[in-house]
Amino acid sequence: MSSTVESGESIKAMATIRRGMQISPELKQGLAGTLLLAVLSTVGQLVVPIVVQQTLDRGLNGPDGPDTDFMLRMGIIAAVAIAVTSYCSYLMTTRLFRSAEGGLATLRTKAFRHVHDLPLLTQNTERRGSLVSRVTGDVDTVSQFLVFGGVMMIVSIGQIFVATILMAYYSWQLTIVVWVCFAPLLMSLRYFQQRLSDAYGVVRRQVGVMLSAISEPVVGAAVVKSYAIEDRTQERIDTAIRVNREAATKAQGLTAFSFSLGGLSGGLANAGVIIGGIWLGFAGDITAGEVVAFAFLVTLFVSPIQMGTQILTDAQNAIAGWRRVIGILDTPADLVDPGEQGEVLPRGPIDAELRDVTFAYPGGPDVLHSVDLHIEAGTRIAIVGETGSGKSTFAKLLTRLMDPSAGAVFLDGIDLRSIRQVSLRSSVVLVPQEGFLFDDTLRANARYGRLDATDAEIRSSAAELGLADWLDGLPNGLDTRVGQRGESLSAGERQLVALLRAHLADPDLLVLDEATSAVDPRLEMQIGRALERLMSGRTSVTIAHRMSTAENADEVVVVDAGHIVQRGPHTVLLQDPDGVYAGLHASWVAQQGT
Repeated sequence: MSSTVESGESIKAMATIRRGMQISPELKQGLAGTLLLAVLSTVGQLVVPIVVQQTLDRGLNGPDGPDTDFMLRMGIIAAVAIAVTSYCSYLMTTRLFRSAEGGLATLRTKAFRHVHDLPLLTQNTERRGSLVSRVTGDVDTVSQFLVFGGVMMIVSIGQIFVATILMAYYSWQLTIVVWVCFAPLLMSLRYFQQRLSDAYGVVRRQVGVMLSAISEPVVGAAVVKSYAIEDRTQERIDTAIRVNREAATKAQGLTAFSFSLGGLSGGLANAGVIIGGIWLGFAGDITAGEVVAFAFLVTLFVSPIQMGTQILTDAQNAIAGWRRVIGILDTPADLVDPGEQGEVLPRGPIDAELRDVTFAYPGGPDVLHSVDLHIEAGTRIAIVGETGSGKSTFAKLLTRLMDPSAGAVFLDGIDLRSIRQVSLRSSVVLVPQEGFLFDDTLRANARYGRLDATDAEIRSSAAELGLADWLDGLPNGLDTRVGQRGESLSAGERQLVALLRAHLADPDLLVLDEATSAVDPRLEMQIGRALERLMSGRTSVTIAHRMSTAENADEVVVVDAGHIVQRGPHTVLLQDPDGVYAGLHASWVAQQGT
């Protein structure tokens, strides 16, 4: 995924903006009205210099002496212009904020949804912190630019253009002086734009690296403490923070230099206007009012150029963030949901089949080799094998957490890739080795199996699983908070909630990755009986890590180095003393004896 995502960095700035507008059409809503308000607010600012010039030349220094009525009218015109300009600026900012936040909410939602649409393999090749930063921090940089910089850039360009025209009207000589002072800065903008783009691209990437370095030890705090690797962990975090700081400092250094260059150009322009204005005034080519008005116009000219350097910085930071989010959205979702065009599985025990299935993780060798396996509806299958033999891959393929590299998986004769995700998830449930719980109540976590389940139905499921006493023994029953990742419960209790969730889902195909492996031995007998009832009348596939699970299955499938090497009932497979299964079983019995 990284190569695919990073290829998005090469997208040009305008192409990035156009692509962003396509993804978030709300950004274009009402844009014409917003730009009109921007024009009005810009033109309104030019009224003040004109009023000042007229007041000085005609009101104070008129041929008939000071004209107080004229000066009063000019003062009223200036006040009205300032009021209208301020109101237009308020409306412009409000409209811009509303459209920007609406568009960015869409962008954030699409990015988050697409991350979940990506297959597990693709997600695992990208740091979790980097994925989070794209949906949060990167979108925030775009938000800041669009709200505070996007239209201001347009306003600034318009302000420079109109100010230049008015300055040229008063004195073309002084206008040339101003432009000569700013020429070096304007000619270097393209250079700064490229340098800033590269620098902030590095900053956005390092933010993701830093978030990953910080979040992983927080999640794995128990491991860090258990192995006393606090110093090593802190060193890794410190390195990530230092690299991020250096990248940000370098980018901000470029920003500071470009901003100071704008200030230098502004100072030279003001000095040139004062000196040139005095010289032209003595020559009779310009009036005192026009010199003062010109000074106001220089301020209107200098301010947007200096602001433009900061806007340019925000723009490069935002575009770098936008590219990273677009990179996520443009990464293909391998597990495509056929949606309304897809097939719907009929309810009832499911017949499953793998036809000539080969699977390999990215950059690695084949884990499964041309596997053919047919599972009759209503049977209980146990898949056994040594660690790394490929048995857990069966669970991910049967539940379509991954698609095979070659071949196909069928449920009731329908290719998994042709089944609607809604139908698939309601008919097929995976209970993983470690049941993941969300930071909520036990009730809320159980309801992930069926969102509309009532308290009575949850308690009924717990009773059927033999968990009623355990549930009643919890401090707050269904209202018990499980903590982040379920850490307020024991590992065994987390598995009990996972089984309760699966029972509420009422699947037709139940896939268990040794779901009882973490359950306390005292409860194992109860869970075993509950699973007997849970699997009754359903097709079930258990990825067995203990031979006792295989002994209770209708049929055992033995996997070795990605190949199915044996298949049959437990008692039959044991009759082959040289078979893989007999060896695995003997090792397990010996281990139990010790």
